[in-house]
Amino acid sequence: MRAALVAAALAAATPAAAERIDASALEALPPADIVILGEVHDNPAHHQNQARAVAALQPSALVFEMLTVEQARRATADSRAGRDALESALGWAESGWPDFGMYHPIFVAAPEARIHGAAIPREVLFDAVANGPEAAMDAGDVARFGLDRPLPAPEQAAREARQAEAHCNALPDTALPGMVLAQRLRDAQLAGAAIAAVDALGGPVVVITGNGHAETARGIPALLDRARPDLSVLSVGQLEADPGPEAPFDLWIVTDPVDRPDPCAAFHGQQDSGR
Repeated sequence: MRAALVAAALAAATPAAAERIDASALEALPPADIVILGEVHDNPAHHQNQARAVAALQPSALVFEMLTVEQARRATADSRAGRDALESALGWAESGWPDFGMYHPIFVAAPEARIHGAAIPREVLFDAVANGPEAAMDAGDVARFGLDRPLPAPEQAAREARQAEAHCNALPDTALPGMVLAQRLRDAQLAGAAIAAVDALGGPVVVITGNGHAETARGIPALLDRARPDLSVLSVGQLEADPGPEAPFDLWIVTDPVDRPDPCAAFHGQQDSGR
């Protein structure tokens, strides 16, 4: 009975009726072609919640922000048979992402799902920032995701301010336009991978990514709406503090924060203050 009530309550949870949900509601998410599950990368609870949603959805494909196309190809039936084998095959220890133990339950929650990677290799991303988005993707994708034209000035300024804040206001102003372009490129790569997966395999397709890419107004959902408005999209954010009623997701969860060192200490050359 409780599951039926949850499903009925969430049936109205569309982008026009966004709301905060409890983790239990992840077992009865509204149907969508593409479901984007956001995260704070080092929060174990967020990955547990993603695995819970994936187990319920049983998607045709999982698109990971953390994997390149080449890494995803190594997620074969044999390598997925055990945690250690998969971690080794993916080269996770050298990737810079948090402990694979947090992510592994997502892979095994839907054992039949195809694994897709959407990370742009670092050297390719640097080349694109320096020489234009065509260095990272073909001209057709550059155009369909709007990367062939600049953002409106107010939006560009807002995104640069967010990048400055995210990097503890330690970056020179000249670096901020490149940071914004890199974020747009990553959004486009994730959106393109999700489209390719749903076209090849049908839905639902689940995208595992950071909260910034999951934002409805400027992340993957906005690009999907631009490129493929025929696809239904659901964005679920996971946060460590209540964002208030203007949260930029269709649905969102608030969890306890992780006890972590001051992220700005490294930028400013300070010792961890314990804050």
